[in-house]
Amino acid sequence: MLQSENSLSAPLQDLLHSLQHIRKAEKGAYLFQEGSVTNELYFLLSGKVQVSKIIPDGRELTLRICKEGDLVGELILFTEAPKYLMNAKVVEEAEVGVIFKNVLEEKLTVNNGLALEFMKWMSVQYRKSQTKFRDLVLHGKKGALYSTLIRLSNSYGVSTPSGIMIDLPLTNQELANFCGTSREVVNRLLSDLRKNNILSIDKGLITIFDLDFLKTEIDCENCPIELCNIE
Repeated sequence: MLQSENSLSAPLQDLLHSLQHIRKAEKGAYLFQEGSVTNELYFLLSGKVQVSKIIPDGRELTLRICKEGDLVGELILFTEAPKYLMNAKVVEEAEVGVIFKNVLEEKLTVNNGLALEFMKWMSVQYRKSQTKFRDLVLHGKKGALYSTLIRLSNSYGVSTPSGIMIDLPLTNQELANFCGTSREVVNRLLSDLRKNNILSIDKGLITIFDLDFLKTEIDCENCPIELCNIE
């Protein structure tokens, strides 16, 4: 795979492993939902979790897919009466470490080295979100889809003789959620890409034949993979 390395540093991962209580989560369950009040974060030990937000018109915007080694729910740290700003839905049966907000805050407060590592990691998450929203705002619906395909190829791309296969089955509705648009728009855009031999789709798996075409269409800045991914 063309995946970037896990962005959490080894010291942070060691800390999170030491603080957790293990919980299993079935596919379709929510670790948390937008607006709920809680004091827990989650460290993903296995499986996949989709982090999304409901936008004003009622559509769902998928922001990231979290995998093993990722921290979920970090935005509640160092806030009073915290409420989750996103939804976290289990999309592949998962095992998570439950971390109490106050305990993690205390550890970070007394350990300057770990606090610095956490700040660096949060900075990367912020920059990822900024680049994603930039693509959504500047390049419209087509650009949002093309950007999403590029990010998926960086996170789940597998090199094959014909191109880069995204080894993550996705429905057109799921792709639409990444783009903040409708399934009908994604259907049309994918149909155009297939007709122009830019990609193919087989049983939900997308193979991109011409990644450079997608990059050129959105004036890709070739951001480092740590920023240009779907995780």
